Amino acid sequence: MKKRVTLSFPRHSVQMPVTYRLAKDFNIAANIIRAQVAPNQVGKLVLELLGDIDEIHEAIEWMRSQEINVSIASGSIEIDENRCVDCGLCTGVCPTQALTLDPETFRLQFTRSRCIVCEQCVPTCPVQAISTNF
Repeated sequence: MKKRVTLSFPRHSVQMPVTYRLAKDFNIAANIIRAQVAPNQVGKLVLELLGDIDEIHEAIEWMRSQEINVSIASGSIEIDENRCVDCGLCTGVCPTQALTLDPETFRLQFTRSRCIVCEQCVPTCPVQAISTNF
């Protein structure tokens, strides 16, 4: 089973090797989608967890017991076509090429099946036409 989660670490837990512990203790593969972690600062990590459903639930409970805030991501990226000016800035930060510009019309195209909801496009949009729907 796959499950996408967002982890928020308090300052004292930032240096904990969470992905290593997920693999070693819970037999879970953790694909890091986005990370904002620095020593002595609050950290944020977006992971895609792959493993047995029961082991994933145990791992989530363990992370919560370590004072790591775990949010289950179930949303998607939404694009307000009335606001979008088709500038293409979001296409440069999209790691999966879910956002592209049509080579003929130069209009933004969104391939939802490629989107991993990493949210890198959200702050990049100068007209705030991209948001997450959680």
